[in-house]
Amino acid sequence: MSYSPLFLSLKIAAIATLLVFVAGVILARVISRNLFPGKSILESVFLLPLVLPPTVVGFGLLYLFGKNGILGKWLMDWFGVQVVFSWIGAVIAAVVVSFPLMYQSASAAFQNYDSNVENAALTMGASRLKVFFTISFPLAWPGLLAGTVLSFARALGEFGATLMIAGYIPGQTDTIPLAIYFAVEAGRMEQAKMWVLIIVALGFSSTLWLNWWTRRNVLLFNRKS
Repeated sequence: MSYSPLFLSLKIAAIATLLVFVAGVILARVISRNLFPGKSILESVFLLPLVLPPTVVGFGLLYLFGKNGILGKWLMDWFGVQVVFSWIGAVIAAVVVSFPLMYQSASAAFQNYDSNVENAALTMGASRLKVFFTISFPLAWPGLLAGTVLSFARALGEFGATLMIAGYIPGQTDTIPLAIYFAVEAGRMEQAKMWVLIIVALGFSSTLWLNWWTRRNVLLFNRKS
């Protein structure tokens, strides 16, 4: 039996998490501390994949990145990149469904500390970039880490949108959730059971470590206080 679904799932989840982390941190930092017309609408758009059925998300991605889609046609014409029925499509699906978790966590993290610390550093002549990396980022790090772990777990378990845009191609797009589904469809229950155990173990380990790390830091903070 091939273990490609495991390595492919980890690869896709890792790439998606990296992209989601960068985009989520930047957007949350810019938007969370500013008020502007349409802010609520914009944030609702960011969080929409969290409440929509995966098939709806997949249909939207297929519409955008399909052969005749706006983005799909542009990528193919200019870069020769095919998104549909490729691992790139699986990455995009994982990014879209996991981004709301990262954005929510990052937005809360940037709002949960006193901004006067940043303002004091700015008045003393520090650049905004330096303030971000030396003050804002470290203070928000616990929330950012939580969002990162949850985003990774969500990307690892993505199924519906991935199936619609990437399909099921052994060795190319057969992530663990897809491997489980098609193993059950083919009556290979033992194989499906093995993949279920593996993905449950990965998800459980991620959340268990996050809970342990959170409790540990709370205890350390209380001792210092």
